[in-house]
Formats: sequence, structure tokens, C-alpha cells
Amino acid sequence: MKHPLESLTTAGGILLMAFLSCLLLPAPSLGLALAQKLVGVFHLMDLNQLYTLLLCVWFLLLGALEFFLIRFVWRRWFSLK
Repeated sequence: MKHPLESLTTAGGILLMAFLSCLLLPAPSLGLALAQKLVGVFHLMDLNQLYTLLLCVWFLLLGALEFFLIRFVWRRWFSLK
């Protein structure tokens, strides 16, 4: 019988792996002109806020990508069903 929180802990583990991957993969670097334009568009205080938001979005994007990739590989080749 499966534990009721098994899917939650699996997703949490994959997101933790994505966090470690984010530390190894650098976030996209914006040029100064584009970064200043985005600060104006999103009404941010400075470039630090922009890069904090960019890093958070980068982390969520990589986490979701790894989650779906690992889930696909698991269901395709390693699942017992």
C-alpha cells in the first residue's frame, strides 16, 4: 500500500534536486539596457530585485522541467506497471 504523502515527497525531492541544479547552472544574464528597461516596466526599485525575481523564476522553471523529465523517464522505462 502506498503512503498518502508519497507523491508529495517525490515532488519535493525532485524540486530539491532542481535547486541543486540551479546552483550549478547560471541564471540567464541580461544586458544592462534590457535589465534597466525591465526594471522600469515592472516598477522595481533596482537591479537587485530584478535579478532576485529572475533567479526565482529560473529555479521554478528548472524544477518543473526536471520534475516532468524525471517523471516521464520513470513512467516510460522504470515503472512496474
